[in-house]
Amino acid sequence: MAVTEPAPVVPPAAHEGILRRQALRESAARTYARSLPIVPVRARGMTIEGADGRRYLDCLSGAGTLALGHNHPVVLEAIRKVIDSGAPLHVLDLATPVKDAFTTELFATLPPELADDARIQFCGPAGTDAVEAAFKLVRAATGRSELLAFTGAYHGMTAGALAASGGATDVRVTRLPFPHNYRCPFGTGGERGADLAARWTEYLLDDPKGGVPDPAAMIVEPVQGEGGVNPAPDGWLRRMREITRDRSIALIADEVQTGVGRTGTFWAVEHSGVVPDVMVLSKAIGGSLPLAVIVYRSGLDLWQPGAHAGTFRGNQLAMAAGAATLAYVRENGLAERAGTLGARMLARLQALSADHPSIGDVRGRGLMIGIELVDPEAGPGDVTSENGSAPPPDPALAVAVQQECLRRGLIVELGGRHSAVVRLLPPLTLTDEQATAVVDRLADALSAAERSSPRRAAAGPTR
Repeated sequence: MAVTEPAPVVPPAAHEGILRRQALRESAARTYARSLPIVPVRARGMTIEGADGRRYLDCLSGAGTLALGHNHPVVLEAIRKVIDSGAPLHVLDLATPVKDAFTTELFATLPPELADDARIQFCGPAGTDAVEAAFKLVRAATGRSELLAFTGAYHGMTAGALAASGGATDVRVTRLPFPHNYRCPFGTGGERGADLAARWTEYLLDDPKGGVPDPAAMIVEPVQGEGGVNPAPDGWLRRMREITRDRSIALIADEVQTGVGRTGTFWAVEHSGVVPDVMVLSKAIGGSLPLAVIVYRSGLDLWQPGAHAGTFRGNQLAMAAGAATLAYVRENGLAERAGTLGARMLARLQALSADHPSIGDVRGRGLMIGIELVDPEAGPGDVTSENGSAPPPDPALAVAVQQECLRRGLIVELGGRHSAVVRLLPPLTLTDEQATAVVDRLADALSAAERSSPRRAAAGPTR
């Protein structure tokens, strides 16, 4: 049995110096470090121990990268096995036993209709690299350049990915309405809102004067992550599959955050039965190490040799850790477990809204959960929800909740257009007891944040 090395010994006040030096040396673009002033020195499962000796339940999980939590034994063993074997760690795109084992395990988890006719491209270390590769692939295969994406999307930080996420670049992207339930762009929500979103997409694509050239592809997240945990309705996603198939448009499913059991099925597209032409995969497929691939129908494989490359696409440790993770999730039914436990957590969080009017909406799928916080005293917002006018989002309260969670030993992330959605991405190994602790600490943090709000304190106690 492997012996666990002790965590580095850090003097109690040393973490303050580490944080101070980080603020002085690192760029202004740093993100998580600003809201989570933690210096992790040890981690196992869902628990992180900071240099100050405090312990935290981690509901960020490396932005969804840690499907099995921190330092899971099967992941560590897979990494040690490669290191101890003397195998090369860096081989570009050469074939290796480790790579073959990873690809075989990955294909075993894919929707059969895709796996039976699939090709894989190893793209580089990050999900945004895979998104760029997918865009290049469909452009080369179709001879077209236009892309279709959705409002509220997030696909990465490189030029093409930014364009698909709403950023300003020279890549041509047509933005389509995503069918939100709570803040429906058509003011209806539910099936009616989803139907209107699909009809608008059809109208725009079929209108010869609509100003949209024939697109190469449509990219969609089965559940928008950074956009505020917005699940795509299954019926609407099937409509998108029909719309794209009928018009010879490639459908790209961005499963970077939703994949590997996160939403209650191994891949989130399985909820709707949709089989995309291209799947973009990263985060959890590397078992906590950098790995990104695209898997696509062989008919799109019209690239010339060298048309897409990347120095670090042959990360052997990531492939070994990824194969171990994929196998463990599959063999232990963790996707199904995520669906069951996630539904239980959603129900408990939704029940909190009876005592907390600041909870505007609780939504998600599996262990991908979002709680949108609103200002119920400010009047209706600029869009309507499924149940009428929705109050405006309250990003200040969300920040306060995040900090109160941290004080209680719970790490959560914020998302959504206004950063007013508290996001939960716990590992799939989450226990019943940990799930209860997460909800309890979040509820306590919300109460504390509401009490500390000057406006709410002046208004008196809530219900």
